[in-house]
Amino acid sequence: MPTQITALDVSKAFDGRTVLDSVTCSLARGERTGIVGENGSGKTTLLRLLAGRESPDQGRIVVRAEGGIGYLAQDEELPAGTTAHQVVDRALSDLRAIEARMRRLEKAMADGDASALDAYADAVSAFELRGGYDADARLERALHGLGLPRVDRAATVDALSGGERSRLRLSAVLAAAPEVLLLDEPTNHLDAAALTWLEEHLRARRGTTVVVSHDRGFLERVATSLLEVDGDRHDVVRYGNGYAGYLAEKAAARVRLGQRHERWCEEADRLREAIAGSARRVAPGRPMKDGDKLSYNQAGARVQQTLAGRVRNAEERLRRLLADPVPAPPEPLRFEPVLRAAPLTGTVLDAARVSVAGRLGPVGLTVRAGEHLLVTGGNGAGKSTLLRVLAGELAADRGQVVRRGRIGFLPQDPAPGTPHETLLAAYARGLPGEPDEHAGELLALGLFDRARLSVPVARLSTGQRQRLALARLVSRPADVLLLDEPTNHLSPALAEELESALAGFTGTVVLVSHDRLLRQRWRGSRIALRAAARELVRAD
Repeated sequence: MPTQITALDVSKAFDGRTVLDSVTCSLARGERTGIVGENGSGKTTLLRLLAGRESPDQGRIVVRAEGGIGYLAQDEELPAGTTAHQVVDRALSDLRAIEARMRRLEKAMADGDASALDAYADAVSAFELRGGYDADARLERALHGLGLPRVDRAATVDALSGGERSRLRLSAVLAAAPEVLLLDEPTNHLDAAALTWLEEHLRARRGTTVVVSHDRGFLERVATSLLEVDGDRHDVVRYGNGYAGYLAEKAAARVRLGQRHERWCEEADRLREAIAGSARRVAPGRPMKDGDKLSYNQAGARVQQTLAGRVRNAEERLRRLLADPVPAPPEPLRFEPVLRAAPLTGTVLDAARVSVAGRLGPVGLTVRAGEHLLVTGGNGAGKSTLLRVLAGELAADRGQVVRRGRIGFLPQDPAPGTPHETLLAAYARGLPGEPDEHAGELLALGLFDRARLSVPVARLSTGQRQRLALARLVSRPADVLLLDEPTNHLSPALAEELESALAGFTGTVVLVSHDRLLRQRWRGSRIALRAAARELVRAD
């Protein structure tokens, strides 16, 4: 299949901070590619480079698309007074330009200009190739599918909500039917019906599609390949066979690292044994066969020199081996319960008619030991406020909360350290032991490499701060975990690992999440927090 998009040795930095470093990758015509990675890793930067909205500091981007390129920014500020009609016209500008050229050439031919005939035929072919005659119908289908069937084209976008503006821009880009479609987080602000429509639309289109997305369910259904942007190494790795292939390759890479570590350990042990064995094999002590003491001593010296040379060679090989260790693969994430003579039983959280003015309640909630509870509800319903009250991070205006056991709390936007504190110091704060022990524990989690430990917290990306908060959480035993959108800002692979860790935790979990895949797989209890009445409804 011919290549349509190519990045060749591309580097990009902002304000002296490297985002992408010598990235080379390519995408074939007709692929549906998801760009993944944690927040702040450079996903949007890569997409903007492919769209021509940014220029690389080094290298070049090649996109071959005679049928045009459509680009949807994640958050675009539209000028005040912009109408819905203008948003549509901007997205369809290529088609509108071809159509206007056709009208001019038609007029020229009507005035007797025979030379315009060939140019008109080319314009009509281009218009038909781009589906120009069906553009308005496609727009209506997209608006309806994305939940905006009655939008007033003459109205300004100022009258629309943020979600409606995003859906209008997405509808217009899809209606343009470009050969190459580049979308940045298109699933934001979509309900279940609109998500289903978008997934089916993208699966059916014939062009090349590149989508930045944090939605694992969307990637699972749509993507045929993935590009993962690594914010620590500033590079990009390509994975084939869709989301399942991405996860399979991640698992295989962990197995390969384990095998390399095992071989490294075996070689180190072999060299240590060779050194010890050679050192023991000394010439003195051999019986003299002919009574020739001089010959005996000379032979012994030669043997000792040979053995000493072997020892030195083996020691040098061991030194080089130990200087370049192959680390053991990180153990899967695991939340540790508090060690007790007897596990907690009965109620561990009891909130009686708690309320926070304008944000929550009054609501009541009882959670028993070992229960895994998912809290759902629309934006503004008070889910985060409820978790903060349960954790003791926010005092309720009214009502009372009774807590039992040790609580581990992960807020939606964690601040795991002070700006000038190093990553290692922020991780270790409150832990017993020495810095070397803390470094070993943190590195064993596989969330950071050694070079990152001395970086100030202020220089960490959003995703790196989330990883740091997660590292602090798993290193401290808890009876109750209160987690607010824990998969936010993480790479899909780490989100999968976190989900497995939660499933294996024997303590109590109260979790707030919009993550579709996590919610679909949830096997515990559920409650819904309704925004209007701010009441909790059990869904068990």
